[in-house]
Amino acid sequence: MHTSRPATNRQDTVTEVRAAFERYEAALLANDARELASWFWDDARTVRYGIAESLYGHEAITAWRATADPVPASRRLVTTVITTFDDSCAVVDCEFTNGGAPGRGRQSQTWVRFDDGWKIVSAHVSMLEAVLD
Repeated sequence: MHTSRPATNRQDTVTEVRAAFERYEAALLANDARELASWFWDDARTVRYGIAESLYGHEAITAWRATADPVPASRRLVTTVITTFDDSCAVVDCEFTNGGAPGRGRQSQTWVRFDDGWKIVSAHVSMLEAVLD
């Protein structure tokens, strides 16, 4: 029976993931498709579920991002929760608003540390109809 548990939220790992996530967010706001593509694991098993699309594989994600409308410049993160497991896996969940647009968005990403750095291996974005308090 395996009873060991991964160490959660080591401060140095949380700091690394937060920095990677913040660079991803900056690229998102800048609509930098090339930079955004570099944050996803370059593998056919990478998945991104968006508001209106289901994308399987780095190639499909990159192609979609190249033609996708930019996120509104008014996008603001409301809440961000980072949970790390040992020093190689993390989950980043956040809620966001798009200025005065109705509703609140939710975004979840699973990040894994590879030899070339932190990469998103799975992502999911959705919108709620009404803003939650």
